[in-house]
Amino acid sequence: MTETRHLLNRLPNDIGGLPADAIQRTDHDLEPWEKRCHALADVLDFHKIINTEEKRRGVEALGAEMVGKLSYYERWIAAFANILFQKGILTPSELARKMDDVEARWERENAGRAS
Repeated sequence: MTETRHLLNRLPNDIGGLPADAIQRTDHDLEPWEKRCHALADVLDFHKIINTEEKRRGVEALGAEMVGKLSYYERWIAAFANILFQKGILTPSELARKMDDVEARWERENAGRAS
């Protein structure tokens, strides 16, 4: 198989055999938002809204550039949003409004801590 054909057939997550830096195996605690993201994945799957296969395809649909730039859970969040948009369950403006609400709440809760 030619290199070009191989690259065309390779999905963004399919990095096996490609040159890369050594894997740094370190245990680390998940950030609170990462835990919530994982819980969201479980809830979406439990309620049969987004299953594991859809999530995998959603991450691959982000493309190699985005997969390379986003962290593991950032990929999940982007994939979830895109899938929910495609299914008509959520709109970009609804998500933007909710993100604004969360940011405003965070700023209110943390306003006194900066002093």
